[in-house]
Amino acid sequence: MSEFDAIFVGAGHNSLACAAHLALKGWKTAVFERNATIGGAVQTREFTLPGFRHDFGAMNVSLFAGSGFHKKYANELKTHGLEFVPAADCFASAFPDGRWFGVSSDLEKTTGRIAAFSEADAQTWRGLVAAFPTQAEHLFRLLGSPMSGRALAGTAWNLWRKQGFAGALDTGRLLLSSPRAWLEETFQSPHVRATLATWGMHLDFAPDIAGGAVFPYLESMANQCFGMVLGKGGADTIIRALSGMLTAAGGKIVTGADVAEITVSAGKATGVRLASGETHTATKAVIAGVAPKALAGELLPNGSGDAGFDTAMKNFRHAPGTMMIHLALDDLPDWRAGAELRQFAYVHLSSSLDAMSRTYQQAMAGMLPDEPVLVVGQPTAVDASRAPDGKHVLWVQVRMLPAEIVGDAAGTIAAAHWDEVKEHYAERVLDIIERYAPGLRRRILGRAVFSPIDLERENPNLVGGDQICGSHHLAQNFLFRPARGYAGWNTPVSNLHVTGAATWPGAGTGAASGFMLAQQLGGR
Repeated sequence: MSEFDAIFVGAGHNSLACAAHLALKGWKTAVFERNATIGGAVQTREFTLPGFRHDFGAMNVSLFAGSGFHKKYANELKTHGLEFVPAADCFASAFPDGRWFGVSSDLEKTTGRIAAFSEADAQTWRGLVAAFPTQAEHLFRLLGSPMSGRALAGTAWNLWRKQGFAGALDTGRLLLSSPRAWLEETFQSPHVRATLATWGMHLDFAPDIAGGAVFPYLESMANQCFGMVLGKGGADTIIRALSGMLTAAGGKIVTGADVAEITVSAGKATGVRLASGETHTATKAVIAGVAPKALAGELLPNGSGDAGFDTAMKNFRHAPGTMMIHLALDDLPDWRAGAELRQFAYVHLSSSLDAMSRTYQQAMAGMLPDEPVLVVGQPTAVDASRAPDGKHVLWVQVRMLPAEIVGDAAGTIAAAHWDEVKEHYAERVLDIIERYAPGLRRRILGRAVFSPIDLERENPNLVGGDQICGSHHLAQNFLFRPARGYAGWNTPVSNLHVTGAATWPGAGTGAASGFMLAQQLGGR
């Protein structure tokens, strides 16, 4: 048995950031990870062929590059190998009519592309970009602050003081609007609307779901103003730097260590018991980077002592599932819509807001979508170091999918377990890409397919293949993430805290929940 100040359950990037900050504050910290590889959903591995490095989940690490943690510890992270690669051509969409639209960090390029669809939309875009610094100040302050009454009051006061009552109401309306409402009010072109709406689908915001407008807005404006950032050699540059920083500060990381129970005495978390039978003591904090359902009845077999909290954890809602297809290629796709698409970090394939809405509803009904939303990542267009010379990797994220299949919207795949279905469905995905990039199959050197169930097997936090660890709909966000009264990473058990994408401020690579919790526990 060993004694630590803080013990972490799970080695995701939020846990590692939290542990590193506390270690630098003099805390004796230990991180226990069930898998052989740390990083949670932020990993990079050779899934297909030697020399081809594929990001398991997260590919875009812009949030980490712009995070409060990186701002404070940039020098330390760089010392431990953190490297970024900027992407000037950020995201695009290709459409069935042979046209495309993309957002690059060069404003003239972007507005020129928009003008080909609508001159009015090009002028609107310029206006949004001009106003973004003011709007971003308040939105980033909200997303980067603890979710407490005091923090909300400060954000609201700052917003009212700088933008007035009408401006504050406009910001509030944006936060409550659906993607469709904001996009149809703002832009004329269906192509522009659809290109931006795909960012809502990266989370679980189909076009008609309230509260989703802010994500297409922030992603499009941030990419326009700052560009996108990938990790040099893979997204795991973040994890390698965090782990190096943590261990250099005296922290301990143990892999292959499955935590079976968080031990509790007199209503206070006291440590952990591993599946091997080992026990370890925590004198100040146990911090669980797990999906909420893992707390209720699993890590806390006797419950938390608060029936309401336990029920909320059991009822925590997850987003629809995802499939990941990793391809090793001898060349990038030849996009029918235009060769310039080969330069973009992401190419989205979904024809319209209505198509996205239909896909979401099909998945929610347990059906395999006939036309899923495809996020085609081309990381080697930005960072050639991820593949052998002249070769490439393709990162294909398939959204949205059911965890349990009850039928097929196309009527060609029999309902069965994902283990039987995944290769058949992967063929449907490749068929779709082939329509936009003929000849893709001839370029495939190797492939690896992860169904929603495979993703959960790799990482239990990805329940049913939910890569964002929980719906971000309004009823489960802000003061309600993961449940009312527990948005401050607290639990009813003294000294037991939670972190990760299931907690405020939600999914992403910014490590915000881990860093804010660390500051709360150990000071700034």
